[in-house]
Amino acid sequence: MTVINDVKTVLAGLKSAQAGFETFALGTENQQAKELYQDAAKQTQSVVDSIEPRIQQIEQEEPQYKE
Repeated sequence: MTVINDVKTVLAGLKSAQAGFETFALGTENQQAKELYQDAAKQTQSVVDSIEPRIQQIEQEEPQYKE
């Protein structure tokens, strides 16, 4: 497996986790839990936002990885 595939796999997992946190936030009536899940979703999105440019950088440096 190439580095780009590993990074894309991690990115997909993070997006899935973020979606899960958002689903949990919508599904609970407990305000404290809702805030916890919303905060976790925001933090996960922040990580996603920091990784996505790396994928673009890898694709620019190594055009054969572009899909």
